Amino acid sequence: MVRHRGPGQLSFWFIALLLGVVAGLGAIGFRFAVEVLQAALYGTEDVNMLASWAGELHWALVLLIPVCGGVVVGLILQRFTPDGRVRSVGDVIEGAALNDGRVERRAGVASVLCSWITLSTGGSTGREGPVVHMAALASTWMANRLGVDGITGRDLLGCAVAAAVSASFNAPIAGALFALEVVLRHFALHAFAPIVVASAAGTVVNRLVYGDVTEFILPGTTTVEFYLELPAFFLLGLVCGIIAVAMIRAIFFADDVETELQKRLGLPRWLRPAVAGLLLGALAIWFPHIIGVGYETTSLALSGQLLMWEALVFAIIKVIAVSITIAGRMGGGIFSPSLMVGALTGLTFGHLATALVPEASSAFTLYALAGMGAVAAAVLGAPISTTLIVFELTGDWQTGLAVMISVSMSTALASRVVHRSFFLTQLERRKVALAAGPQAYLLGMFRVKGVMRKPTDEGAADEDVCLEMVEQGLYVQLNATLKTALPLLDSSTKPFLPVVTMEDGQPVLQGALFHVDALKAYNRALAATAEEEHS
Repeated sequence: MVRHRGPGQLSFWFIALLLGVVAGLGAIGFRFAVEVLQAALYGTEDVNMLASWAGELHWALVLLIPVCGGVVVGLILQRFTPDGRVRSVGDVIEGAALNDGRVERRAGVASVLCSWITLSTGGSTGREGPVVHMAALASTWMANRLGVDGITGRDLLGCAVAAAVSASFNAPIAGALFALEVVLRHFALHAFAPIVVASAAGTVVNRLVYGDVTEFILPGTTTVEFYLELPAFFLLGLVCGIIAVAMIRAIFFADDVETELQKRLGLPRWLRPAVAGLLLGALAIWFPHIIGVGYETTSLALSGQLLMWEALVFAIIKVIAVSITIAGRMGGGIFSPSLMVGALTGLTFGHLATALVPEASSAFTLYALAGMGAVAAAVLGAPISTTLIVFELTGDWQTGLAVMISVSMSTALASRVVHRSFFLTQLERRKVALAAGPQAYLLGMFRVKGVMRKPTDEGAADEDVCLEMVEQGLYVQLNATLKTALPLLDSSTKPFLPVVTMEDGQPVLQGALFHVDALKAYNRALAATAEEEHS
């Protein structure tokens, strides 16, 4: 039993069940809230056909709705966040790794509200990001109320995320594996059972509201013409890997461009989402399919109702729209857009493949299904859960080999170009290094202050020697981390480094950091992580 502080195993399963119901209700409630506001603003009774409906609206309305949404989002972020940034799945991953399974509450609530407004007013993102963060807020509240340690806090976080994903997509298997693969980033047995319990609870909530139906319905048969056709799916996987990398880099390129323009023009922070809304509204006048989650266009791609050039153009425009939305700090998730781009990419590839070798080809819609999984898996860095969620979204389990081949090739390619996934690359850009694993980020969690020996401690360093080293510039500051201190210790001929604080620009001795103490703290942290991940 690896859990050190928190409820017993049986009690924890009941808590997981409760948290699963709460997170599931939150996910369904968020989806309902988006549909209600979206229907009210765009005047449609069927939000699943929003793209078609928006194409019939007056252009001024299509233009202004995203702008108004951007203004509201900007004001909320200005008031409730210190950096004007919407929290999403990346922050949940960071909370699991570095903050004992907790996330920011004030900024988190504001981010969920911003994502609701974004998705309702034409933002071109998905609802899974805010739903996952909303679930993380619930688990954070629960963890704080119970006063649990980091291991139990992370398990609670995994339960909430699994329930939220399964409730959002009616995908219990993928929901559980998403929490383990993407958020916790391990498959420890002690976490598996409660996460599955919570995921099942979230699915039950979904089916009580919507029934046992899949998100997408595929027409006809999707049988692969073995074995001649399999190389095409290898090639499709490589193409999708390139598209996923292009999508990730386009988002971050747009973020850099918008940040630079904001600085040069002197625009206030709260106007940034409004400018993004203006660009989205202008784009939506000509391409209304970019509005919202985009399930209508994804369904058209999976059912083969788009021509090759339509699928190609729609995929390019969707990537642009997603980049504008996320770079404009408007909120929402990346998963649904990656599904849409993947389906359009796969359909384009399928049209070409079946036209070139018609006698050895299955339905070109199968390529859309495989492409949907391949791009999404590469963007999320989650080949296992994404493969399963594609099956659960479509109800088609007969095409497993084609999807698995495409997913494996796309993730293998993309993970070598970016930091494993969109989320981990996003964190790397904020100087949060999680992609390399615990051996890289654990050092940043220890402050020198907590590891050093004070002058009054037993075995303290000689004060005269310390002062001499300080005069030579050999010291580390009190608030530094072991990530900074260990390389200095490794390059030093001394067994310790003086620890100082700066007062009036002068170093004042506070103690010494011994090399052996730093290594012991690091080894204990690695051992605790290994115990958690392999129990």
